[in-house]
Amino acid sequence: MTSTPPEAPESKTGNTPPAVSSCPAPARPHPPQTLRKRAEFLATSRARRQATATMVVQARRRPEGHPATGTRVGFTCSKKVGNAVARNRARRRLRAVARAVLPDLGHDGWDYVLIGRHGTTVAAPYETLLGDLRYALSKLHADRKKPRP
Repeated sequence: MTSTPPEAPESKTGNTPPAVSSCPAPARPHPPQTLRKRAEFLATSRARRQATATMVVQARRRPEGHPATGTRVGFTCSKKVGNAVARNRARRRLRAVARAVLPDLGHDGWDYVLIGRHGTTVAAPYETLLGDLRYALSKLHADRKKPRP
């Protein structure tokens, strides 16, 4: 017979731990897929873009019949951002922001590329990055055609 470790809570009936709740976890949208090929980044670079203080966001609606589904996202930082440590840190921060925002505000059938900016992507508070990505997405998906007076 195995004994329960002292740090685990014991149940009233013996050495078995308490049962796990059978309530299902809340449904979350699927996380975006990642762009991996240079051609995908280039196609997105020729589409809409919105610059903010901490990043540039490029967005492209995929053509009809494209095999990919859902939202896809890519991340890039040039050497202007800094050395390898700074670029990787900026990309990690952009990935975290995209994981938090794109499942809710990203549109299915769209590709997004988040580009880090020199100094600000690494130094800005996380809440600022969240706000900038939300702002950029709202501008990118707003109706571009405004009625003429």
